[in-house]
Amino acid sequence: MTTLKLLPGKEKSVQRRHPWIFSGALQTKQVLPEDGEVVTLTDHKGNFVARGHYQAGSSIAVRVLSFEDIPIDRQFYNQIIAKALVYRKSVGIIGNKDTNAYRLLHGEGDGVPGLIVDIYHDIAVIQVHSSGMSRQIEFIAGAIQSNFGDTINTVYFRSEEGTGAKPNGFLMGIKDEVVVLENGVKFKVNVVTGQKTGFFLDQRENRALLGSLSENKSVLNCFCYTGGFSMYALANKASDVHSVDISQKAMDLLEENLAINGFSGNHSSHCANVLSFLNSDDIPAFDIVIVDPPAFAKSLNKRHNAIQAYKRVNEAALKKVKPGGFLFTFSCSQVVGTQLFHDTIMAACIESGRKVRIVKHLSQGADHPVNIYHPEGHYLKGLMLYVED
Repeated sequence: MTTLKLLPGKEKSVQRRHPWIFSGALQTKQVLPEDGEVVTLTDHKGNFVARGHYQAGSSIAVRVLSFEDIPIDRQFYNQIIAKALVYRKSVGIIGNKDTNAYRLLHGEGDGVPGLIVDIYHDIAVIQVHSSGMSRQIEFIAGAIQSNFGDTINTVYFRSEEGTGAKPNGFLMGIKDEVVVLENGVKFKVNVVTGQKTGFFLDQRENRALLGSLSENKSVLNCFCYTGGFSMYALANKASDVHSVDISQKAMDLLEENLAINGFSGNHSSHCANVLSFLNSDDIPAFDIVIVDPPAFAKSLNKRHNAIQAYKRVNEAALKKVKPGGFLFTFSCSQVVGTQLFHDTIMAACIESGRKVRIVKHLSQGADHPVNIYHPEGHYLKGLMLYVED
């Protein structure tokens, strides 16, 4: 195991327990580890500071896994998963008979930067975002089996481009599709071809909130993907639901979700560009409109264009909300901070000429926790707005 020394004074940033060590904090005249290697960090005097994965060629040189002098082995991941299960039981996600899909490990929020694990009933999906996690995939898969036993019969591995020493594929079992329950609503999930790990689990609480307001209401779900918000609206007796997405593949999956839930008669699917759809004079106003786009910006140099896109689509959406109705609007772009998102939506409200109140600030679900020392983990921003007139 390679040891890396920090520059004098840089150990103070580690004492704040932020899990990212930037390359500028490291002494320059030392032998660098292999990409993805577990390394030990010390202060300039050689005292232990932390242990984590080294990322070659990245501004984030080390992603910290432990501030204690312990090995990063299968037992480490066993304990991480055991603690994650205790937390999710304590917040009511595990043990709920109406929900069997949830995020088990959420990167820095669960002390494992670069690692995501989602559970879909009897399938576990491992998604890695660092070469270090890719190198330890056998430890991770083994720890899942140790904690879940035969209740998980399939483990699938996915990696971000450039981080996978191992190609995407099944580590255990071969089962790519499953029907899961979320608050009693059924969803068909394909863990191989679906976006993210197969489904957008982070919107569970927000979908439930939308559902609680949907009875006898007309609902427009923009960027609907496979119809998460739409299914909740229909399950809660919405009078009329319209779902819009530019992906025909997503709309086909939405139709399957309608079928397995037994919904028919008061839903309309539209495979279309959302902004063009909203700007059409043929489209009526709705009691509730949802705007949940994909990340418009994944890097800082694309942030300005993303802000303009958020403003345009939200201005158009506001014009389709009936007086006394609601707009649920979201951004999952990590580079668009909470205040910037708020200011962008405010600008859209000004341009729309509507009188608007903030009812509630919305965020990711409790199974996507934010480490208090890593505020960057708060990526999903949302507002529930009341449009008075």
